[in-house]
Amino acid sequence: MGSCAALRALAVLVWVAAAYPVVFRARPVQAGLAVNWGTRALHPLPGDITVRLLRDNGFDKVKLFEADPPALRALGHSGIQVMIGLPNDLLAGVAGSVNAAEQWVLQNVSTYVSRYGVDVRYVAVGNEPFLKSYKGKFESATLPAVQNVQAALVKAGLARQVRVTVPLNADVYESLDGKPSSGDFRPDISGLMVSLVRFLLDNGGILAINIYPFLSLDADPNFPVDYAFFPSPGAPPSQASVQDGNVLYTNVFDANYDTLIASLEKHGLGSIPVVVGEIGWPTDGSKYANAASAHKFNQGLFDRIVAGKGTPRRPQMPDVYVFALLDEDNKSVDPGNFERHWGIFNYDGSPKYRLSLAGGRPIVPAKGVRYLSKQWCVLRPDASPADPAVAGAVQYACEYSDCTSLGAGSSCGGLDARGNVSYAFNQFFQAANQQRAACSFNNLSTIVTTDPSQGTCRFEIMIDTGRHELTGKSAAAAVMVGSSGSWSAMLVLGLVWLAVAAW
Repeated sequence: MGSCAALRALAVLVWVAAAYPVVFRARPVQAGLAVNWGTRALHPLPGDITVRLLRDNGFDKVKLFEADPPALRALGHSGIQVMIGLPNDLLAGVAGSVNAAEQWVLQNVSTYVSRYGVDVRYVAVGNEPFLKSYKGKFESATLPAVQNVQAALVKAGLARQVRVTVPLNADVYESLDGKPSSGDFRPDISGLMVSLVRFLLDNGGILAINIYPFLSLDADPNFPVDYAFFPSPGAPPSQASVQDGNVLYTNVFDANYDTLIASLEKHGLGSIPVVVGEIGWPTDGSKYANAASAHKFNQGLFDRIVAGKGTPRRPQMPDVYVFALLDEDNKSVDPGNFERHWGIFNYDGSPKYRLSLAGGRPIVPAKGVRYLSKQWCVLRPDASPADPAVAGAVQYACEYSDCTSLGAGSSCGGLDARGNVSYAFNQFFQAANQQRAACSFNNLSTIVTTDPSQGTCRFEIMIDTGRHELTGKSAAAAVMVGSSGSWSAMLVLGLVWLAVAAW
């Protein structure tokens, strides 16, 4: 998700919601296809191709977790509305200085609006800053940061176009008796939540909530599986469905969202527009993270979005930012291996499964993607997986590339020992842009031109970022730094060269 810690929290704290529909005064938020575009990839899909992928599939709204320059430039004059995130590590600085907020808005909002024609609609100040796992680290800075960003937007003449929000995790509210009609904000942040939402409401802002049924299912072996999904038309309701007054809640999304609405109404804040900032299902890296489950959940979600069907308390479906557009192989896996596999598209923009949009139209793949050569790095045929040097080589390969698909229950979890080693070697080789030195694991590896993929396990070939023609040490650094655009990738690239040199 947007931050590593986000996955540590249960995204769904209650299974039920409010009993009686109410009339609210919020300005309706137009429903549309919206998605999170994460950029933590060693070989990211080029911006122009990604924007075309968005448009070809009807996504007219996108959320960026930070002001990524290549992504923002590509979004210029695209007709796509953009939400730009201000990361948590900048909250303290922006909260402590109006000038810092003004400079951030100038560099990351005004410049892209005026120079590149980016249709910025929201600034997301922080990302789930009130998570319990943060132990209050960002609580004192969040509201002042919101206030300073709002003031900066006013000064820049953008306040009518660009609205402020704070994406929150579902752990900011709870229901002590299990019914969302009794929902309320978490006691330790109740006053802060009221002040924050009141400021957003008074200044034309919105609230964004992140809801993850997958996380509840993954974390709790007793969580009812069918309640995590949207019921199919005509199917009997889950046995875990909850009757709350005259409303039967048959899935966790409706229950969770309405619990937030009940919490807001309890404090006289029911007129604040609420969008879903993140929701989705991963395809790898965990028992329940697979393409079949992701398809079931996301198809149910897309059907609801297309139909405009909201929840009992808010019958009109709000904007829902699906998490996520693409897989990201450079994200932290501290929360779990599934962190790198949330995309409805693979890293290269190819669909993972068939998703039907309005009128049954399927999602379509990215166009114009260029790949590196059709070659893979594998364990030499005459080398034994039991060779004492293999364990260290695999450990090194997986430290600097993505081996999360090798876990038990994952797409490559069924490989034999030789297959595991070959997969790790190839991931490292591809991450280093197929530099020959990256397939020199102490003479244990070799380059082949026959695809070694097996069953559900795909041996990947990376996207050609256009700089792989360089050679040697400068190539490893230049290629990967240029393709990632993140400081972590820059560090990885230097280490990649050291690693291959060591072998």
